[in-house]
Amino acid sequence: MAAAAGGDSAKQPLLHRAYPSHVASASSPALPSAPASGSSGGRRFPGGLDVPNLKKRGGGTRSWIRVEAATASVQTLEIDKATMMRRCELPARDLRLLDPLFVYPSTVLGRERAIVVNLEQIRCVITADEVLLLNSLDSYVLQYAAELQRRLLQRAEGDELPFEFRALELALEAACSFLDAQAAELEIEAYPLLDELTSKISTLNLERVRRLKSRLVALTRRVQKVRDEIEQLMDDDGDMAEMYLTEKKMRMESSVFGDQSLLGYNSTGAAGASVSAPVSPVSSPTESRKLEKAFSLCRSRHDSVKSSDNTTTEHIQELEMLLEAYFVVIDSTLNKLTSLKEYIDDTEDFINIQLDNVRNQLIQFELLLTTATFVVAIFGVVAGIFGMNFETTVFKIQNAFSWVLVITGVVGAFIFCSFLWFFKYKRLMPL
Repeated sequence: MAAAAGGDSAKQPLLHRAYPSHVASASSPALPSAPASGSSGGRRFPGGLDVPNLKKRGGGTRSWIRVEAATASVQTLEIDKATMMRRCELPARDLRLLDPLFVYPSTVLGRERAIVVNLEQIRCVITADEVLLLNSLDSYVLQYAAELQRRLLQRAEGDELPFEFRALELALEAACSFLDAQAAELEIEAYPLLDELTSKISTLNLERVRRLKSRLVALTRRVQKVRDEIEQLMDDDGDMAEMYLTEKKMRMESSVFGDQSLLGYNSTGAAGASVSAPVSPVSSPTESRKLEKAFSLCRSRHDSVKSSDNTTTEHIQELEMLLEAYFVVIDSTLNKLTSLKEYIDDTEDFINIQLDNVRNQLIQFELLLTTATFVVAIFGVVAGIFGMNFETTVFKIQNAFSWVLVITGVVGAFIFCSFLWFFKYKRLMPL
């Protein structure tokens, strides 16, 4: 906890300079302190294992940047996980996606009262009234908060987009621009390196290309996950309808107001009945009419809720168009990375062809050298035969050794030329 508190205190001065606003704090409930063990601030298990910076259940607060929808004010809050769960009505597994200690792929979840967004550096919870952004010293996080505040203050007159969609759009824009910038940087670095590798094949260049390809695969996986997440949202009308937080909030408020009016009407009617006349053991027509009015009111309220649901289903095209715009952007980034990967694969194929050509030349040279060695060995055999210490009639022939050498040379030349012709015209030598 000490390390987390120190990190939060180190972040706050920068945020105060970036956003001159009031700072609110929500302190977590006090927890019983554990007995100190060891020099470090961690906990000691019975086996003697020290785990530093291990937090107790429900303890430990995190710094959040709060951007309010109504006033566009930016605040820094200290909220623990339990308070965050109650505030946004989210389960612990959804908040775990925002924990920087865990590595989760990009995810956008629509819940009853909030949208959980985990897109690259942007980790936030969007509600109908505010955005709670996980505090960080990353420049993209600070730019997100500042840009959202600027857009809320300079809202166009014809812009009727709900607050949650404006915050989600900015998160998608930040993630897509970040991934596209990384893809462009990788592309600028890759093409000269690949051209250098084709001109000079060396161990250093091969190692650089290997590291480049590893980065490309990792970036492609991240871009693919963002693309799949957007595509999954566009294909599911239910998930898109869940993200209309403002309409659901207004619907809930109207429903609560209708319930209160119904309760007031029933209490007024009951009081009037008790004052006007005594209650008879048999139901009177007035009581039945009141009951019918109550049922008709409930029925009309239910029909209005159903009509609002149908209206939300019809208006999801607005969110679908928003998601489609950024789907095109992220798909363009993925196509750029795919083209780069294909260029790397083509370069690898070209290098393999060059290496195969060199290997074939070495094999050809080895065969020629073997044939020449065989021809020379024939002369060695002739010299060895004439140098043996035994009598034969061949030795008595005049100039026999010279004739044998000439014949051997002719035979060797014929064998060598036959070898060259055979491998050249019969195409048995690999090119």
